Amino acid sequence: MSTSSTSTTSSVGHRVWAIAEGYIPGRSTGPDDMTSHETVCLLNAGDEDAEVELTAYFEDREPAGPYHLRVPARRTVHQWCNELEDPEPIPHDTDYALVVRSSVPVVVQHTRLDSRQAENALLSTVAFPVTG
Repeated sequence: MSTSSTSTTSSVGHRVWAIAEGYIPGRSTGPDDMTSHETVCLLNAGDEDAEVELTAYFEDREPAGPYHLRVPARRTVHQWCNELEDPEPIPHDTDYALVVRSSVPVVVQHTRLDSRQAENALLSTVAFPVTG
């Protein structure tokens, strides 16, 4: 990756990340803004746009994807996995994992809001960077 000497930002992160634990709850309680969901949070601190592919892996079927996203330079994108539809939706109430591949280094975080009961749960973790 090349950056100019006048750049005010630096590239951080990795090009490949793994999220081993995924699960989109199939039901929710409360208003629409409390819909149970999973989010892949992507930070591109570099000077080039990131072309990102997500591939979902399952216990008992072939992978789904790739899903294509663009993260502009020096920006962040928070993509609900519930809203990934092309080439197919990720099924709810099903364990899955994600591999994230990016054209430039990015940072990936995974977040889940589980509102199946009135006492909501929020889980967030940094994905595993693949360095080899």
